[in-house]
Amino acid sequence: MNITPDGQRRATALIADDEEPMRRQLRARLQEAWPGLEIIAEAANGIEAVALAGQYQPDIVFLDIRMPGLSGIEAARMLFNRCHLVFVTAYDQYAIEAFEQGALDYLLKPAGGERLKTTCARLQTLIGQQPSNIERQLSQLLSSQSTPAARPDYLRWIQAVVGSNLRMISTREVLFFRADEKYTRVQTAQAEVLIRKTLKELVDELDPDEFWRIHRSTLVRVDAIEEVTRDLRGRQMVKIRNFSEQLEVSRGNTHLFQQM
Repeated sequence: MNITPDGQRRATALIADDEEPMRRQLRARLQEAWPGLEIIAEAANGIEAVALAGQYQPDIVFLDIRMPGLSGIEAARMLFNRCHLVFVTAYDQYAIEAFEQGALDYLLKPAGGERLKTTCARLQTLIGQQPSNIERQLSQLLSSQSTPAARPDYLRWIQAVVGSNLRMISTREVLFFRADEKYTRVQTAQAEVLIRKTLKELVDELDPDEFWRIHRSTLVRVDAIEEVTRDLRGRQMVKIRNFSEQLEVSRGNTHLFQQM
């Protein structure tokens, strides 16, 4: 048992995320929001999270939702009666409101600020209590996710490692994505960064109403398009606001701009 200098039991937590920089960032923000919380283990996937939770018996497990092996949701099924669960993810879920009360909470990356402080304050009141209503809330989440009419959870934040730092880029800042072998270049008005995610993965994860694939190697934010013209060879070319280079529209995607 972990005891503080004044004889109080110290709360313990496990962080599970397949991105090491993301685990490091959450650990740092937790130390700021809740200095007395002890992070006793970190897991790189859902399987590891379940195993480490069994070994260390933490009071709280912070779970990324999309992880290899077992997803955060699948891991939560195995942990719901053993600890308090907090989902931490880059994806916006329409079911966030279901987590506003009770032990099961939900944070959007990058976790921090007042929202994380609120979660920590809530958890502090629950330490030592049986997480009895987690099963009910988890069931609500799982049933709502299986509803055909549910709004898809689209990517809201891009994680880019720049040197030794993790940079979080809102998808609202992105002008376009461009494939670069096994990487993808992310272009904002201020900078260009590389991420370890393919364009195909991004196509599946981004809102198709916000991002259009104009070429097999290019994905453009629709409201960043300033104009579409034709060059001397008859090709459609997209002009992006605040960006000098024009982007080619492939022949198979000219239907996106039918008036041309």
